[in-house]
Amino acid sequence: MSIKILLAEDHVIVREGLYSLLQKETDLEVVAEAGTGSAAVQLAHELLPDVVVMDISMPGMNGIDATRLIVEARIGVRVLALSMASDRRFVVEVLKAGADGYLSKESSFAELATAIRIVAAGETYLESRITNLVIKDFLQRIPQEVSLTYENLSLREREILQLFADGRMVKEIAHKFGVSLKTVENQRHSIMKKLKLYSIAELTKYAIKEGLTSLD
Repeated sequence: MSIKILLAEDHVIVREGLYSLLQKETDLEVVAEAGTGSAAVQLAHELLPDVVVMDISMPGMNGIDATRLIVEARIGVRVLALSMASDRRFVVEVLKAGADGYLSKESSFAELATAIRIVAAGETYLESRITNLVIKDFLQRIPQEVSLTYENLSLREREILQLFADGRMVKEIAHKFGVSLKTVENQRHSIMKKLKLYSIAELTKYAIKEGLTSLD
């Protein structure tokens, strides 16, 4: 089954170029295009695509606000932010709005296709330099109350936290421990609840801050 994509990009030439490239991928299908944030929100509700490739800078409603509305609607649509801007403020704001990934327009099409597949599979995708920006912001801004010890985690939860922080995927962790994907997902949710964290990116940043893993 193809991954259904909504392209939200206000520059027609860029949008048409992306459409042409994505349609050549056998497992990717562009089901609609939007030139404004408000149109993206409406189409996301109507068509329920798997992934919205969301440009941040659009006229009227910007991509950050559009992302927030789509995520808050809880309709199961995931968002991959795509932008020329790699400024930390934009990156952090769109991730806070609920985006599941961030990619700059300087990236290759191959990386975009990979990011779409990863986001559609329920994972988070951040290109390497964006990850560094997010980590720096976290280390500077993280609330004191989140800087907790992880003593209340079980040994297995600590191991899983470490693996997620090291960039392992759910399938890899499930295979390592010989359990189902659902079991790993449940354990991840349990870890996040105990640590009061709300995304894989935050788990990674927490692990780095606590010295459980490194940036290497």
